[in-house]
Amino acid sequence: MATDSRAQDVGFGVDIGGSGIKGATVDLDTGDFIGERTKILTPRPATPDAVADVVADLLDRTGWTGPVGITVPAVVQDQTARTAANIDHSWIGTDCAELFRTRLAVDGVPREVTVLNDADAAGIAEARYGSDAARSGAVLLLTLGTGIGSALLVNGVLYPNTELGHLRFPAMDAEKWASSAVKDREDLTYREWARRLDLVLAEYVRILNPQTVIVGGGVSRKADKWVPELTVDVPVVPAELRNRAGIVGAAVAVREGIRP
Repeated sequence: MATDSRAQDVGFGVDIGGSGIKGATVDLDTGDFIGERTKILTPRPATPDAVADVVADLLDRTGWTGPVGITVPAVVQDQTARTAANIDHSWIGTDCAELFRTRLAVDGVPREVTVLNDADAAGIAEARYGSDAARSGAVLLLTLGTGIGSALLVNGVLYPNTELGHLRFPAMDAEKWASSAVKDREDLTYREWARRLDLVLAEYVRILNPQTVIVGGGVSRKADKWVPELTVDVPVVPAELRNRAGIVGAAVAVREGIRP
């Protein structure tokens, strides 16, 4: 079904992750998906051209012809990737907006796109549609998945492109020691993994002093199994949008011209 966001209060977001590329139509009034999410495996290697081809395939499958918000696991400044985490290093220096505008053209006309960091998109979505805690005071939002993404919010306003997952802890990046992918790869119990995450959170809290920590990503669906194991002295709550947040935040960003 072809849909244009200019005709309705809907948008479309694509979330590029280390293992999968996901997209959905979003009701921008509520932050809910309209219809089912579409997912395609992230190509190997995840070069810009290969990923752009998958995103084009995803949009073809859904029939979406309007503007698209796209997240990437990278620092994005002026629509250019400055880092590359869990994707090919050839992304560094890539003009992401130009890449997708051209590859996702409709009938030869470049498509309107906005590209932003995946965790930043999640932070935008949680501040817009999540709990009041995401809009009150200093908040640290973490997306726990292939890596550890981070978004800092102050009264719901984003400070973009933080990369706390790459804080060296204790002798490697935090995400290489305590992401949910590490939990699965090392077959850690929730308690064992929570002990690692607890130490990482304690360091984040020591440096940043957030009033609330919000945890998202797929593992947040089972927050009851590991959040009670945490001892860090700040409230830790699961994100209300769970792993929908990246897609939703991307859709908001392109609709409102947000380019952190």
